This record gives sequence, structure tokens and C-alpha cells, in this order.
Amino acid sequence: MSPGTRERRWQMADAVRAAYRAGEDDEAMEPLVLVDADGEPLGRIQDGDYVIFYDLRGEREIELTSSFTDRGLDHFPRTAMRVHFVTMIEYDRNLDVRVAFPPTGPIKDTLPQVVASHGLRQAKVVETEKSVHLTYYLNGKNEGILPGEDRFIVPSPHVHDYTLVPELNAAGVGDAVIDAIANPDYGLITVNLANTDVVGHSENPEAIKRAVHTVDTQIGRVVQAARRAGVTVIITADHGSAERWYYPDGAIDTGHTDSPVPFILVDTGLGHVRLRDGGGLADIAPTVLHLMGLPKPEVMTGSSLILDEIPAAPGGTRTAAGRRVLLLIADGWGVRDEVWGNLIAAADTPVMDGLPAECPNTRLQAAGMAVGMPEGSVGNSEAGHLHIGGGRRFLSDRVRIEESIADGSFFQNEAFLWAMHGAKRDGKRLHLLGIISFYSSHGSVEHLKALLRMAALEGVPKVYIHGMLGRRGERPESGAIYVQEIEQEANRLGLGQFVSLIGRFWSLDREENWDRIEKSYRWLVYGEGTPVLAGDDD
Repeated sequence: MSPGTRERRWQMADAVRAAYRAGEDDEAMEPLVLVDADGEPLGRIQDGDYVIFYDLRGEREIELTSSFTDRGLDHFPRTAMRVHFVTMIEYDRNLDVRVAFPPTGPIKDTLPQVVASHGLRQAKVVETEKSVHLTYYLNGKNEGILPGEDRFIVPSPHVHDYTLVPELNAAGVGDAVIDAIANPDYGLITVNLANTDVVGHSENPEAIKRAVHTVDTQIGRVVQAARRAGVTVIITADHGSAERWYYPDGAIDTGHTDSPVPFILVDTGLGHVRLRDGGGLADIAPTVLHLMGLPKPEVMTGSSLILDEIPAAPGGTRTAAGRRVLLLIADGWGVRDEVWGNLIAAADTPVMDGLPAECPNTRLQAAGMAVGMPEGSVGNSEAGHLHIGGGRRFLSDRVRIEESIADGSFFQNEAFLWAMHGAKRDGKRLHLLGIISFYSSHGSVEHLKALLRMAALEGVPKVYIHGMLGRRGERPESGAIYVQEIEQEANRLGLGQFVSLIGRFWSLDREENWDRIEKSYRWLVYGEGTPVLAGDDD
């Protein structure tokens, strides 16, 4: 370093590191706001400004987007203003926004749709915490309720930390499933047990093991009831999580994994039919249809995992082949033979330990290209449920976006150009809002960097960055590293200022916790949060 020069300060990255030292974590980090020498917040979203919300997935982004675009929303006081909004993908078709990467088209002939088209009733049972996955994603990103489809949404506990109640409301889910089994009109019952995934994102090993044990207990209850009623049970999962809780160096990995997931077929009437190996989540729907005696649509490129002829089912059932099926998704239950760092193996799971010894079983790929994600990437609940229900491989939004960055079409995207040209023409500011992560299913800092480069190319004069932290699948304190990367990129481009940051717990909600969304809205519009003094970068 030359005499007389100072080491560069990265204001927001340093503020995040200070928050870590004060005991805060990424997920629930209190808002940080960059201020000038007079204490005035910098980069607040104001009337006429343009916002690009670059997150993926979308179900957790709807509420915050609505707070800026829905004039009739009355959950909390808001400033009367018009904000021009762009979302990376379609979060909800009813939002008043422009969409950069709209859906490629409706997904037809999913497992639930096929069952409904044959006049069969079906039940879905899930906690509110995972309801969107069993309804919207399993149905092929279709929001409507199908004919003959009954949804039993069991309320999740209203707590800020699920490690306090790792059991969640799994017992309520189990009760509702047992009631559905007792109703012979249901040809297909689909259930999601959320505990392993939801609590597996924490750093509390005892809570995770309690969550896993809870799932195992409910599986035991449900299987027992199904066996009494002559219902065939498939036990599987959408992705892995707590079975690989450590990185190789011993650091805690709170994210999803690329592990395979179980597939267990429980039905004494089937005998020991053989299951093929090497399957993936897209093979589940064809297998269910095979068991139910329903034809597989041509668009389903997956194939049944059952190699043998299925014996005739006893009479008195409601499907063409005489089999009612219970599809049980143990969310986040990955399979890994190694016991080190394997909290699923460390938990008390007598049911899931015993079933493979007596029932046909195999393992399914649930990550990477098998679920339309980049090679080597981990699985997630959205892709998992989409492939379970769809019976075919779908190219993920992440792959579509990354391919567009690589071929340059990203920088000609009409929605992005509309926002950038509008901000430049109107003398307004452009705000880039979204997750600050590399691995998150909600988005990537690489997409943010591409937007910054595009804004520089288009000559946008004022660009402000508002980030959300959430360490899922990231190493400890990685949030500060990514924030500094963005500050460095903005400095290199000579454009963009990282002006505010918040934990994703407050901003990415999907259960109408409007107090959290109000906090996020006030963070963005009024600059409410812990002040971070803007320093001199010379």
C-alpha cells in the first residue's frame, strides 16, 4: 500500500460483519441502511422510481411485491406513490408488474390433473409452511383447484424460530391423512411432512433430530392406517438436507444437498415386486399412475419404477386397477450412507430404518440435471415437487437465465430495458432488489452482477442495491463476502451503490405475516434500520 493511502472500506460488508460480531445471523438480520453525514438514508425507493426484483421462485416474493404494486392493499399504512416494477420471473399472474422471464406455457397432464380427468377424487394434506409446494408446484404451477381435489391445509405454529417447535404441526397432518385414508372416495392422497426441511436449515442439531424423529413417528401412524385400509403407500422426498449437515471441513451446512432420496413401496398385497434403480423424481408420477391403473400421458417422459406385473387389487376400491395410493413426501429427507454429519442417521427413526428391510425400495436422483437444475447443483422443494407431479424434466428458471447471460440475450431483455430506459428518461432511480447469495433457490449474486453490467451499458445514472441475506447452503458469514463482492463490482463499473440490507426472514414471507412485510417496506421506503455511515472510498 502506498504511503498516504488508506485501505478501502466496504460499508455494507463491514456492517454485516459487525452484525455477526453482535450475535446476529443472516436469516433474521435487522435492517441496515446506508446514511449520509447528516444521518439521512440513501437510496430510498420513491415515487416514480423503477425497481427490478431479481429473485427466482416467487412464492415468498409476492407479499413484498404487492406492497409496492397493489393500491388496494390495506394490511399496513403505505406512502401514496407509483413504483414501476419488474420481476425476474412471474411471481403471481395478478401482480401489476412486468416479467423478464415469463412462464414458457402452462404445464399440462400432471399427476393431479390426470387423476382429476378420470373423475377420481384426491386429497392433499400439508402444513401452511409448505402448502404452496403441494398445491401450486405439484399441480404444474397451476393455482386453481382441480375437480375432485380437496386440500387440507394444517396451520403451522406461528413462531419466529421453528427450532423452538421442531414438531411443527406434523401430528395435525397425520390426523388429517388418517381421516382421508378412512374415506374410500379418495383414489389418491398426497401428503407433505415439512419438519426435516424446515428445521434442517437451522444450526440446532438436537432440534433437527427431534424434527426427523417426528416425521418418522407420523410415517409410522400413517402407514399403519393405510395398511389396515388396503391403501398402497409410496414414501419419498423432494430433496436432501440434514443427512449432510457438515461441509468436508466441518463447517455447518444448513442448505439443501445433492443426495438421492428414498423411494419405498409399502403394500403387502404387491409382494416383493422389483423396482428399477437409477430413477429420478420424474419417475414418481408414472409409478403412481401405474399403481392406479391409469394411462400415462405422452408428455410424461418419466417411466414407472415397477418392473413386474402388478397383482390385481382387492375389490371395493375406487381406481381402475383397484388401488388407492398414498404418496407421502418427507420433505428434505435425503439418503446418505456415511454417518458423519448425518443428522437423519443420528435421529431415532425406527420406522424408516425398518421399512426398507421388508418393502421394495430404491433411491431417486433429486438434484442437478435430474430436476432441470445446473449440473452439480443441489435440489430444492420447488423443483422437487414440480418433477414429482409433472413426471418429466423441466428446465429451471435459473438455467434459462444463466443461458441468456451466456448468449447475451439477457442484456436485450425487454422488461429490463423498459426499466432502465424509463429511469434514464424520467430522471428517476433504478433499484435492484433481491437475495444476496450464490446457492439460494431464490436467486444468485451473478444475476445481480449481470444487471449492474447491463445498467452500466445502458447509461443508467443512479442505481441502488437493496439486498436480503439468508444463509441456506452457504458457509458461515458468507453473506458479508457476497456483499463485498457486489460493492467491489459496483466500484469497478463506476455505477451502483449498496444502500440497504435485511434478513430474508423479514422480507420473504408466504404466510401473510404482514408485520414482517411492513418492516421490509419501511426499510425500503423510509430508510428505517441501523444506520451505516457512508464513507470515503478513496
